[in-house]
Amino acid sequence: MGDKLRSIPAVWLGVGLVAGVLLGGLCPHAPLHATATDRLDNFAVATGYVDDGVEAIYFLDFATGDLRAAVLSKQLPTRFNAFFQRNIIADLGVEPSKARYLMVTGLADIRRGGSTLRPSSCVVYVAEITTGQVAAYAIPWDAQRHAAGQVFNGDLIPIATTRFRTIAVRE
Repeated sequence: MGDKLRSIPAVWLGVGLVAGVLLGGLCPHAPLHATATDRLDNFAVATGYVDDGVEAIYFLDFATGDLRAAVLSKQLPTRFNAFFQRNIIADLGVEPSKARYLMVTGLADIRRGGSTLRPSSCVVYVAEITTGQVAAYAIPWDAQRHAAGQVFNGDLIPIATTRFRTIAVRE
């Protein structure tokens, strides 16, 4: 009788394991997309998903307002082959010497037209603290050129701007 009682938990453990494997196979698998953001002194850096298996690195120079992005080549992963840039000072209406920035990336399923150039799956958000403005930018992505290993350059596309807080004007 004692041996039968000891085998009951093992049976239920086996049933639970089989049920878990079967149910796990029925659930949809969601891919994991990790991004990173960091800053030091007058620079910020972030990564963001551009297309299937492709990621960009974004750099923001606080002193000049230059936002740049680069993408590693699929053909030669030891070099970058896609480069994008935009000066964001006018977009955010900021005086360069007083600018204080925050930068992060996020996913956005922006409508894409029939052109070979389409907005990337990632947008980079740049917030400027002194004006209370935030702007979103995307890469004009050409998956065919990237797959062929062609080097290409372009301007980051401004998507939208808004004010995230009201700034009190002192006289």
